[in-house]
Order: sequence, then structure tokens, then C-alpha cells
Amino acid sequence: MSHAISFIQDLAVIMLIAGIVTVVFHRLKQPVVLGYIVTGVIIGPHTPPFELIHDEATISTLGELGVIFLMFWLGLEFSLRKLARVGATATVAALSEIILMLWLGYEIGRGFGWKTMDALFLGAMLAISSTTIIVKALDELGLKRERFAQAVFGILIVEDILAIAIIALLSGIASSGAVETTHVFTTLSRLLLFMTVSLIIGLMTVPRLLHTIARFRRDEILLVTILGLCFGFCLLVVKLGYSIALGAFLIGAIMAESRARHAIERLMASLRDMFSAIFFITIGLMLDWHVLIDYAGPIAIITAVVIFGKILSCGLGAFAAGQDGRTSMRIGMSLAQIGEFSFIIAALGKSLRVTSDFLYPIAVAVSALTTFFTPYLIRAADPLTRRISTLLPSALVSMFSSYTQWLSNLQPAGDSAAIFKLVRNILMQIAINLALVAAIFVGVTYFAKYANSWLAAWMLKPLVRWALLWSAALTLSLPFLVAVYRKVKSLALLLAEISVRPAVTGKFTAPIRRVLAELVPATAMLGIFLMVAALSSGILPPAELLIIVFSCAALLLLVLRRWFIRIHAKLQIALREIFERPPET
Repeated sequence: MSHAISFIQDLAVIMLIAGIVTVVFHRLKQPVVLGYIVTGVIIGPHTPPFELIHDEATISTLGELGVIFLMFWLGLEFSLRKLARVGATATVAALSEIILMLWLGYEIGRGFGWKTMDALFLGAMLAISSTTIIVKALDELGLKRERFAQAVFGILIVEDILAIAIIALLSGIASSGAVETTHVFTTLSRLLLFMTVSLIIGLMTVPRLLHTIARFRRDEILLVTILGLCFGFCLLVVKLGYSIALGAFLIGAIMAESRARHAIERLMASLRDMFSAIFFITIGLMLDWHVLIDYAGPIAIITAVVIFGKILSCGLGAFAAGQDGRTSMRIGMSLAQIGEFSFIIAALGKSLRVTSDFLYPIAVAVSALTTFFTPYLIRAADPLTRRISTLLPSALVSMFSSYTQWLSNLQPAGDSAAIFKLVRNILMQIAINLALVAAIFVGVTYFAKYANSWLAAWMLKPLVRWALLWSAALTLSLPFLVAVYRKVKSLALLLAEISVRPAVTGKFTAPIRRVLAELVPATAMLGIFLMVAALSSGILPPAELLIIVFSCAALLLLVLRRWFIRIHAKLQIALREIFERPPET
């Protein structure tokens, strides 16, 4: 009972002081996030004269819940349809920013004489801008619906995806202690496969489930279901060796495509606000003033590098992707800060015991300073653009305008646009089906060690067990393999029609097109078999058994081909409905 009273006392202190501080920050027109961090500093163990918090471990646990809800909300604001619309600008700007800031952060860390892991984690911390702070700043400035703001949100979406990849990659590097090319490739490939399959399966099941639950019109039932799915998926992700932040983000992104999205946002908003506030407060709790004073120089340098580096990388990336100078400057100025992902990355390094203690407070201090400057930088974007345009030679300004116009004219139009869209859709469907095939074989290989002991009870030889497991994986994959073959054949026919012109090939046009239409799918299926064999090498049966397996699969395919096609068609229709129907209003 005393522990419960102590916890309630700590919670009361946190909420009362946070309420007072955030009111002051709101009056001063400063981001509320800064108020939460200052609250943590005030009540923290490093601020005299005495400690106001007695049970820091429990508060830290609540802060971890804050990470879950914060990442869930970021996923809920993520939209696959939005990502498809922002196109090249988001991808180019996000990649240029992350690559430059990773390099700058690493070089700064090594320049200060820090160890390699500190420098590596510093680069990762500086690479990602803060979605929470940017969205709040643009909302308060009334710029959320501006054209540049939509591009900023697209960049943030791409950054969020890449940040999840960085977190997974850093976890692997921390465990191995070195950056190995093979390990990096394997980690990223597995992560991409896991995210793709999770999104596909989740999009075909979770939105339908939530829509059914929402029809009961009972908020408590919907809320419990949402929390159950969120925590359950996070647990699954952790069991598979990925971060809990990844699980929360993915399940949020899946629920974002539900027609009950607005009801989910309404129910989760209060939980997000409360627990994310505690998360930012726990960040302030860990701030040691002595460290900040000792590292005042590095903090100032890193803050300057973050601001100028992000303005340069994001602005130039947006301009290279076709945005005009004014829009590019506004994009760069909006993204010149670090935030929640930096704290998560810093906390990861600390929990894995691979980074020094000073790195976390440095990340918090840099985030606080860059957050403070964010609204002023956004306001200064237009005046700075006008000032630069007056200083640059008119010939150079004209050249930049011509470049932007040239890129906009490169967009396909008419028949070319229709063909491009058709080819893109076919390739997307092929990629989705291949991801499911790969996931099935990887999954069966992963669970083979459990199934192997069960099959051993039937006194089957190891080679026979492998053949049975591989056969099971192949049977489950057949609907998707049939779909891949049909899509590849459609693509081959289309490309043969476009590339083989009668004016060039004359009477050989039809035979050449037929050869291409048959050769391309056959080659593609051979490549797919090699991919599957590599993924399932642990249970791949020997050649003689493999021939038997393929013979049985061919017979099964001959008998059930139409049924496989119907099953896949239903799954494809279900997935298409998710993207084509509008969300609930």
C-alpha cells in the first residue's frame, strides 16, 4: 500500500508542476514539449535542494508507455496514400538529410575524441527531425495547410520509416560491435520484409476488425480492442528481436487505414497526451546540469550543425527534387531540429550500455535549443529567401527557375502516363506477392526447429522432415506464385508490345513478341526459385526429394489452379478496398 501511495504522490507532483510550467510556456508562446522537459529538470534528482520524486523506476516505465503511444500516434498520422502523393520530394530530401547528418554527427563525435559508438549514435540522433515539434509549430503558426507543409509532412513520413530502420540497425551494430556490410544488408532486408508483410496482412485484417467493433458504438469496447492490438503487436515485434517503437509505429500505420480512424484518434488522444508528457518529463529527469556545463561547447557546436546542416540538406534535396527556391527554403527551415526519435535512439544506446552517460543529456539540450528556434526559423524563411534572391546574380536565379521548370516538364503525360501507371501497378503487385512468398519460407524456416522435434516423434528421417516442411511452405505460397507468374507475363506482353516495333522487326514482330512473353516469365520464375532456395537453405531438401516436391506441387497446381486464382483475387480486392475507400469522417 505504501508503494501505491508513493506512486500516487509522485504522479501528483509531476502533473501539478507540469500543469504550472506548461501554462507559463504557453503564455510565452513556446512549445509545450519544452515545458515538459523543464518540468523533469525541476523535479529531477540533479536539481537541489531535494528530490521531489521517490519512485523513478515506475515513472520511467510510464515513460516507456509514452514511447509506445507516441510512436502509435505517429503511425496513425502516417498514411500510405499520403506517401504515394508526396513522391520524389520527400524521398530525395529525407535521404539527403539523413546521409549528411549521419556523416556530420559521426565526424563531430570523432573530432571531439569520443569513442566510435558515441559518434555513431550521435550521427543517428542528429539525422531525424521531430514530427511532434514540427506539426505543433506549423499548427500554431497557421501554416499546416500550406503547400510546403504538405511536403514537410511527406519528408517526415519517409524519415519515420528510415528512423525505424536506423534503430533496428543500431541494435544489431551494438550487439556485434562492428559495422559489417553483410550484417547491414541482412538486417535491412529482414526489416523491410517484416514491415512489408506486417502492413499487408495487417491492412487486410485489422481495419475490418476495427470497423466491425466500431459498429457496436461502444467506446470502451473499441478502446480495449485498440489497446489489445497495440500491446499485442508490440510484444510480437519484441519477441522477433525488433524495437517496441517499431511495433507501435506499424500498428498505428495499419489502423490509420481504418474507416474508424477518427474514432481511434479521439479515444487515443488523451492517452497519448498523458503518457507522452510523462515520456518527455522522464527525459528532463535524466538531465544532469553538471554534464551540460561540462559539455557546453559541444552542445553549442552540435546545435549550430543541426540547424545549418538540416537547412542545407533538406533545402537542397527539395530543390533537387523540383521544388522552387521559396518552397525549398521553407522546407529546410521547418526541419531544422531534433526530437523524440533522437531521445529514443539515445535511450537505446544507454540501455544497451554502448554509449557514454554524457550523450543523453547532450541530445536533450540540443533538442531543447533547436525546438526553441524552430518557430523563428519558419517565420524567417520568406525574408531570407527574398534576401538571397537579391544577392544572387540574375543569371543564376534564371538558371534555377529553368531547372525547376525543366523537372516539372519531365512528368509523363497522355499515353505515356497511362503506361507508366500500369507498369508501376504491376510491379507493385509483383513486389507484394514476392514479399508474402519470402515471408512464408522465412517463417517456416524459423519455426522449423520447433516443428522438427514434433516430426521426430513420428520417426521420420531429417531429410524427409525438411522435404515436408519445404512442401508446406511451397503449398502455402502457390496462390502468390501463380499471381506472380500471371503478373510477370502481363508485364512481358506489355513491354513486348511497346519495345518490339513492326517498323523495325517487320514480319518477325509476332514471333519475337511471343518469345519475349514466354522467356521473361520463365527467367523470372527461375530467379524466384533461387531466391526462395537461399531464404530456406536451412530446410531445403536434396535434389531427388526436390524433384518429387515439385512434381506434387505441379499436380496440385493443375487441379487447384482456378481455386488459387480466386483466393488471390479476393485478397487483392480486400487490399485494394483499403486504399480506395475514404476514411471515416
